[in-house]
Amino acid sequence: MSNISKYILFTFLLLILYSCSNTRYLQDGEMLYTGAEVKVEDTTMSRRERKDLEAQMEELARPKPNRSFLGLKIKLYLYNIAGEPKKDKGFRYWLRNKVGEPPVLFGQVDMDYNADVLQSHVENNGYFKARTSADSTSAGNKKAKAIYTVKPKWQYKIRNVEFPKDSASTQLDSAVARTQRRTRLRKGRPYDLDVIKDERDRIDQRLKQKGYYFFNPDYILVRADSTVGDHQVDMKVIVKKETPEKAQRQYRINNIYIYPNYSLNDSRDTIRAKTTLTDSTQQYKDFTIIDPHNTFKPLIYDRTLYFHKGDLYNRNDHNLSLSRLISLGTFRFVKNEFKVNDSLNNTLDAYYYLTPMPKKSIRTELSAKTNSANYNGSELTVNWSNRNTFRGAELLSISAFGGLEVQMGGQNKGYNIYRVGGETSLVWPRFITPFPVHSPSAFVPKTRALINYEYQKRIHLYALNSFRSQFSYLWKEDATKEHQLNVFDVNYVSPNNVTDEYQQQADSIPSLQRVIDKQLIIAPSYSYTFTNTNRKYKRHTIYYKGSVEVAGTLSGLVTGANAKKGDTISILGVPFSQYTKTEHEFRYYMRLGRDSKLAARVIAGIGVPYGNSTELPFIRQFFSGGTNSLRAFRARSVGPGVYYAKDSNGQPLEDTFLPDQSGDIKLELNLEYRAKLYSIIHGAVFVDAGNVWLWNKKDDKPGGEFSSSFMDQLAVGTGLGLRLDLDFLVLRLDGAFPIRNLNYNTNRYEWVIDDVKMGSKTWRKDNLVFNLAIGYPF
Repeated sequence: MSNISKYILFTFLLLILYSCSNTRYLQDGEMLYTGAEVKVEDTTMSRRERKDLEAQMEELARPKPNRSFLGLKIKLYLYNIAGEPKKDKGFRYWLRNKVGEPPVLFGQVDMDYNADVLQSHVENNGYFKARTSADSTSAGNKKAKAIYTVKPKWQYKIRNVEFPKDSASTQLDSAVARTQRRTRLRKGRPYDLDVIKDERDRIDQRLKQKGYYFFNPDYILVRADSTVGDHQVDMKVIVKKETPEKAQRQYRINNIYIYPNYSLNDSRDTIRAKTTLTDSTQQYKDFTIIDPHNTFKPLIYDRTLYFHKGDLYNRNDHNLSLSRLISLGTFRFVKNEFKVNDSLNNTLDAYYYLTPMPKKSIRTELSAKTNSANYNGSELTVNWSNRNTFRGAELLSISAFGGLEVQMGGQNKGYNIYRVGGETSLVWPRFITPFPVHSPSAFVPKTRALINYEYQKRIHLYALNSFRSQFSYLWKEDATKEHQLNVFDVNYVSPNNVTDEYQQQADSIPSLQRVIDKQLIIAPSYSYTFTNTNRKYKRHTIYYKGSVEVAGTLSGLVTGANAKKGDTISILGVPFSQYTKTEHEFRYYMRLGRDSKLAARVIAGIGVPYGNSTELPFIRQFFSGGTNSLRAFRARSVGPGVYYAKDSNGQPLEDTFLPDQSGDIKLELNLEYRAKLYSIIHGAVFVDAGNVWLWNKKDDKPGGEFSSSFMDQLAVGTGLGLRLDLDFLVLRLDGAFPIRNLNYNTNRYEWVIDDVKMGSKTWRKDNLVFNLAIGYPF
């Protein structure tokens, strides 16, 4: 056995001894509680059903035992070795009370109570004749666990479900009858109390859409008859006789009052009294607005409130109105209430109390950042905002920023990046169009105009000036679907202060020269995003983003540019770019357990240059490699295709600084298994594959063009990761190495299968790569 193996074994045995030593701190007669074990004895269940039921019930048992990490109760050990502190402060007090965890003793376990809880659980799942017993076991080492045995027998299934008749004597019974079509209580399904509760909530929600404002789920009763035989149950949905009269009525909207300057310190009764003062009220369509300072234009309420006088009360319209008021971004608090009108039967007066944010504000942000090129740094941003620029809830923002990015080690060490710039944007909470456009979403559509300037300085290399102007529409269908249409988007990039050191490299490596070429891009674009990853309860969730960008189409048609024939057209001395580009990113997440998941990603993009361009502009091209891409390779070092930079003797330039290999086509595949190791510490195992290619064949980049053998040109890497997940911040360290790489001798991508090849100088980047980053890669 090697010395390293001996050290590992010794450390492992030492930790086990430490874990066992926890029991020696116990008093005579005390035993450490090690948890609950539930055994389901049933011959009719499948093994998976039995295991799922056991896992559910083990979660219900109380108390929980001391937490463990790899079988070691570290927090309990720290609690014990700290001892009883003499003072309520100091290191020992902190270690025992803040870090440590007191022992959970077997004497704290009420097994009869837990048995009753488990019995109720199986009965609520349709096992009406279940039997539950409790016992305990001890190994004689001052440790004990509770064992619960559950014999569920037969699970009762639904035979019939009866709703009130549509022709019932009361209007409410008829309304309940019309909700039957989407019921969750269906013939053949198991009896489940949670499903019954959900069904009552569903009926309540449907009735809320039909004007029954005062109805609630407690007025619905679901009777179950389990005496029908053959382990079946009949269900009957009825409205309770004691349902109040007002809960049986439909209500319509009458008056709508809006208070856009409501203070949380004001009494609502006092505020409502002001509605009689003519000098502080304004009537706009169906709205009575109490705004003596004329803070907002009335039209913003017409675009956000879905209720109008005479409308039947509808909970969806109620929630949509509140959501749109909040999404305006100008109100700090939004409150709403409905009062029964004193003079008109079955009508409600609606009151909206809006507390605005300060109209103008200055915000300063200092942020840490990381990027795919393994640069880390910080950025300071100062932002001035006006949230009601033209009294229509328009948001005017003017910001200035400055930042520094450094690479602590690696090829680019010393070539730090400084960034300074500013941005001005104006956002209207509506579509600015020649014709009216109505959006039924809970989110207010937005129109944005933006002007941006950035100066980027790479020390010892070059500087870039970047100007951008954009006019966009942004809207969301719901919480999962988002759209952005950039009707006008112009980007101009100009180099400055290019050093001799960089120019000498650029003369031999064409991709470096393209970085400092002037670029003019006039490219309208559209993007669509769908995600349901915020639904934590779902086992399968996805994220998709697709975009399409069309640049220089009108300019190319007007000028007749054709770069392949040498007819390149310039605007103000800069050739404009002409291309069509689309990119699609798909992510899939599968929850394997409470603390583990599988994450997969596919990125596919293609850009087709034509007319005035033979390839995409550099800032619009695709790259591969880096902390959020192929983690076994340096950022932007993979591809295009099988191309690699050579020196004057035709030998590979493995140590080329600033790898900026780009392409017009991209394919990237990522697979990662994530699991919680302990508390906030998470781990990952991953594999990445991908490459980029050129659309057109180029003499200065042989092998870089896309071909039918593109699958044989995928670089592959794998590795392990550690993550510190603080919810609001994730710090990530990934270690990766290539397993399929470019062999310069054969000009092909081949698998790295032995130590000889791993160490061979003919292999590109065959070393362990560490990536320190913020956030998950996808």
